[in-house]
Amino acid sequence: MTALPVCRWHLAPDGLATRRQLRAMNLRPGGQDVVAELQRPRRTRGPLVAYLYRIDRAKPVRPMTPAKWAALAKANTARRTCPTCRRDAGYVIPTSLGACVTCAHSLDLAA
Repeated sequence: MTALPVCRWHLAPDGLATRRQLRAMNLRPGGQDVVAELQRPRRTRGPLVAYLYRIDRAKPVRPMTPAKWAALAKANTARRTCPTCRRDAGYVIPTSLGACVTCAHSLDLAA
């Protein structure tokens, strides 16, 4: 395995981008290998690392299909439904509470 070229933070060569930067351009790596890595030094731990991909080899992001939209909507509905009162809370229920704020507060008062 060959070692990757290392670039300093904020000093990446033109034509290379991280996954997030590709996503902001509506692109994805598309199966290409990592070309280089960015390293940001830290005092107490190892450096932060970000991998770089070539922009010219990146592919467009795949569009969402109706089935994917439906699955995402179903998952978000499940995250908003209170298991105690079975109502849509209108927000994602915190896992720390395990129920909507109203039900969690009433359970706290009962205990």
